[in-house]
Amino acid sequence: MHLENAGIPESLKLKWKSLIDELAALPSAVIAYSGGVDSSFLAYSAAQALGEKMVAVTIVSLIEPPNMLKAATDFAARHGFKHETISHDPLQNPNFRANPADRCYYCKTDILHNLWDYARDHQYKVVLEGQNADDQSDYRPGRKAVEETGTLSPLAHNGFKKVEIRWLAKAFGLSIWNQPSSPCLATRIPYGTLISENILDQIVRAENYLHERGFKIVRVRYHHDLARIEIEPDQIMALLDLRKDLVNYFKQIGFLYVTLDLQGYRLGSMNEGLPL
Repeated sequence: MHLENAGIPESLKLKWKSLIDELAALPSAVIAYSGGVDSSFLAYSAAQALGEKMVAVTIVSLIEPPNMLKAATDFAARHGFKHETISHDPLQNPNFRANPADRCYYCKTDILHNLWDYARDHQYKVVLEGQNADDQSDYRPGRKAVEETGTLSPLAHNGFKKVEIRWLAKAFGLSIWNQPSSPCLATRIPYGTLISENILDQIVRAENYLHERGFKIVRVRYHHDLARIEIEPDQIMALLDLRKDLVNYFKQIGFLYVTLDLQGYRLGSMNEGLPL
C-alpha cells in the first residue's frame, strides 16, 4: 500500500498511519460491516493491521437494501478477510417499529448488542464501527448507542472525512471508492409512521424498478399512498421519459400517487422537519 505516487497529501498519510497504528494495538476486533463505504474501508484497514485477529460481521435484516449483503460478501472475498453474518429482525423491537425521531438509537443498540454478544462468544476483545468525522455534525441518534456500548469508532477518532475515505480507497484500488451511499430502508419512512414488512417491501420494489433503468442514486420516500421520488437533478428529464410506465408500476405495487421531488436527491431529507 504505497501512497507516494497517489497524490495523497501528507496530512492524510499521517491519518492513515495513525489509524493503522491504533488498529494494530488492539488485541482483536469485530468490525460492524454493512458493505457500505465507511465500514468496508474500516474492515479493509483492520485486516491490514490485525490479520487473523479481526472478523467483519454483517447484520442481515429486512431494513438493509438487498444489494448490500452481496456487496459486503464480494468485497470481503476479494480482499481476503474473515466475514460472518448474523440475522436480526429489528421489527421485533416495538420502539424501533414505532419509528420515533430517535429510531436509529434503538436500531443501533440492538445491532451493537448482537455484535458484542458475538465478540464475547468468539473471544474478540472489542467492537469497531465506521462513523466518520462528518457524521459528528449530522443528526445521528445512533451515536448514543455507540457510546453506551463501549464500541470504538476509529475513523471518526482519527478525523477521517468521507471524501478522505473515498480518496484513500481509490488510491488503494478499492472498488468502494465511488460507491453510492445506501442507508437503511427505514430512512425512507416519515417519523411516526409505523414500520412494517409490507412497507419495506414496497420501497424495495420501487427502488429496484428505478435502479434497473439506470438510476444509480435513488430514494423512494414513503408517504402512505404517495411515493416521493428523489434522484439526482440532472436525471430528472430522463425519469420523465418513463412517466407512464413508472406510474403504472408504482400503482401496481400499492401507491395511489407518484411524485417527483424537484429538489432532487439529498442526504437525510426526512430530517428536514425536525427541530434540530
